[in-house]
Amino acid sequence: MTLDPVLLSRMQFAWLIAWHILLPAFTVGLASYIAFVEGLYFFRKREVYLRISIFWTKIFSIAFGMGVVSGIIMPFQFGTNWSRFSDATANIISPLLAYEGLTAFFLEATFLGVLLFGRKLVPRWAHFFASLMVALGTLLSSFWILATNSWMQTPAGSELIDGRFFPKSWLEIIFNPSFPYRLAHTVVGFYVTTGFVVVAVAAYLIRSRRSPEEGRVMLSTTMWVLLGLVPLQIVLGDAHGLNTLEYQPTKLAAIEARWDTAKQVPLTLFAIPDQAGETNRFSVDIPDLGSLILTHRMDGVVHGLKDVPPDQRPPVAVVFFAFRIMVGLGFFMLGLVLVGLILRLRRTQHENAFFLRACEIAGPFGFIAVLAGWTVTEVGRQPWLVYGILRTQDSVAPSLTGPDVLLSLIGYILAYVIMYPAGIALMARIVRRGVARSDAHEDMIESGRPQLPILAAATGSTEQGQ
Repeated sequence: MTLDPVLLSRMQFAWLIAWHILLPAFTVGLASYIAFVEGLYFFRKREVYLRISIFWTKIFSIAFGMGVVSGIIMPFQFGTNWSRFSDATANIISPLLAYEGLTAFFLEATFLGVLLFGRKLVPRWAHFFASLMVALGTLLSSFWILATNSWMQTPAGSELIDGRFFPKSWLEIIFNPSFPYRLAHTVVGFYVTTGFVVVAVAAYLIRSRRSPEEGRVMLSTTMWVLLGLVPLQIVLGDAHGLNTLEYQPTKLAAIEARWDTAKQVPLTLFAIPDQAGETNRFSVDIPDLGSLILTHRMDGVVHGLKDVPPDQRPPVAVVFFAFRIMVGLGFFMLGLVLVGLILRLRRTQHENAFFLRACEIAGPFGFIAVLAGWTVTEVGRQPWLVYGILRTQDSVAPSLTGPDVLLSLIGYILAYVIMYPAGIALMARIVRRGVARSDAHEDMIESGRPQLPILAAATGSTEQGQ
């Protein structure tokens, strides 16, 4: 049996990116949530917010460490598996990734130590400021990574000379046509993902009676935030769809399994796409609604997959079902948030056992939706790495062999099978213990009177003598 290095390289990249994206999907939102809770503590001086911040900072430190490890692995593939892609796009992608390191990573690295270990060493305002900077760093990282990916989806501001891309306008490269939509949709998706993790943990803490007071505060505040974010995410997804219709019509055709270009197309709720036969089987359609949703016009034109040759079409079934998983989970989360609002108005949000259990079950739904959305984005642009210009099969290293990639893929699988369960077990252990009260009370006292150890040694002062 011949091992295809292109297929194995794609499988390896899919394995690594699928696991890695789960961590930014959590840490980007969690950093902002910690900053939010730190702000509540700074301005309102309630100890419960301090306890919640300390609790989630412990979990954040584990997830952030895992994200750094998996993030470092990702660039290795550009040299080992995708050297021709790296050679062709180096003038564009290398500066963008360098900007991420110079801005986001340095900002996070500078203030993360203060956030994790500086509560007793710096004034309260400085610790709050550090939490804001860590949150900003995660957002800047998302900015540059998504600018890079968006340029690959909708390349602009560059020209191809002798097989290599050269920049013409960095503003057009960074703010390419799909970037604003992808940035907003992805970041809000990360926030929603984190929000449902917080809600799930809060429901568990309430039901188990381990930390009911903290759980009620987490649930109440986060549900208010999600009440705005989940509908906003649906609106942003619609705007991103209109952008895809304009710049990547083949991807949109795959999302809807639309084979023929037509007006007044139906909305396909379910089907089994038959790519070889260029048709859908067992299709369940709503007449005319597809054009209204996809183009915002009853007579809007939706392009079909037959507009491009078969070798330029993505795997339709994968994109079709991934999109419906994402949308289905999105509407489920919207329904749960609305139920939470009704229960809140009835003052039974924290006592309804069925609702709390549903919140626990919904904890991983944001991660699944993120994976499904990323599948739509990445698989939907195939067979291109740089959309419409550079094919995936032309981007792998010329000397790469199937056995080489298979060996490295097995190694990555084993490493991740060890790292992720270990990290998740540590985070689950923190959750099972609940929110500690004694450490928070001590930190609240100490943080009001910061004193660096070096300064204390130099002056000979002690806590009792101040």
